[in-house]
Amino acid sequence: MQERRVGFVGTGVMGLPMARNVMRAGFPVTVHNRTRSRAEPLLSEGAAWADTPAALAAVCDVVVTCVSDTPDMRAVVLGPAGIAEGALPGATVIDMSTISPSATRDIAERLGAAGVDMLDAPVSGGQKGAVEGTLSIMVGGKAEVLERCRPVLDAMGTTIVHCGDHGQGQMVKLCNQIAIAVNVLAAAEALTFARKAGLDLATVIEAVGAGSAGSWAIKVLGPRMASRDFAAGFMVKLQLKDLRLVMQEASELGVPLAGAAVAQQLFTAIQAEGGGDDGTQALVRAVEKLAGL
Repeated sequence: MQERRVGFVGTGVMGLPMARNVMRAGFPVTVHNRTRSRAEPLLSEGAAWADTPAALAAVCDVVVTCVSDTPDMRAVVLGPAGIAEGALPGATVIDMSTISPSATRDIAERLGAAGVDMLDAPVSGGQKGAVEGTLSIMVGGKAEVLERCRPVLDAMGTTIVHCGDHGQGQMVKLCNQIAIAVNVLAAAEALTFARKAGLDLATVIEAVGAGSAGSWAIKVLGPRMASRDFAAGFMVKLQLKDLRLVMQEASELGVPLAGAAVAQQLFTAIQAEGGGDDGTQALVRAVEKLAGL
């Protein structure tokens, strides 16, 4: 497996460090990105370039995709000069984006008809996890295909969980996005309450973070909220995209998600004020505004 050729389509905030870690694990890597300049750091480190997803797929045994949304994934795989046009029989496409579960199943079926396997493998851990190779990876697809590709995934993450058939990795990722959105909202409300009460925010984060209410949102995003550091680890606009997917699936399942719905509305308020590229910790601004701060 170590000699398998790996392709990366999408070398953005997440895809670039993930591809770098696969290179460091010893795999030959070919990359493609809509904007070539964003792939230049990898090219300077020894990655090969492909002009189209089809050209990349023609020289790779494993093709990893890391794009922003469902339409992007459909275009990259099924569109003109897409992966499906060039994919080698017996190859595997690993989609590490967060996209629609139903679209995932459709794409997997189309690739399968051409003799190409697919795994949906969305991730959690943000840019920090991508850089450090400590992502949590939620995998849908055939167990035997996962085992065949596990060395590639091991280069990017420390927790790799098989969630079921095609689309189930995406469904588990949506569970993750429900939990993180509500946790970010909880952290924002707690710190807004603390600020209004005149408490020292660092003290609140230390005390609350060490107890039963502690969370990644409190411990990692809390200090950024307190210091007004809104640089993106994960952007508001991408969180909103994920919450739209959540609400679509919840509607079909008949599941009320009151907390996630409130978070979605407040993230929408941040985006409406021009904060779509800010980190999700910017949610605190919406809560503070409601509190008259």
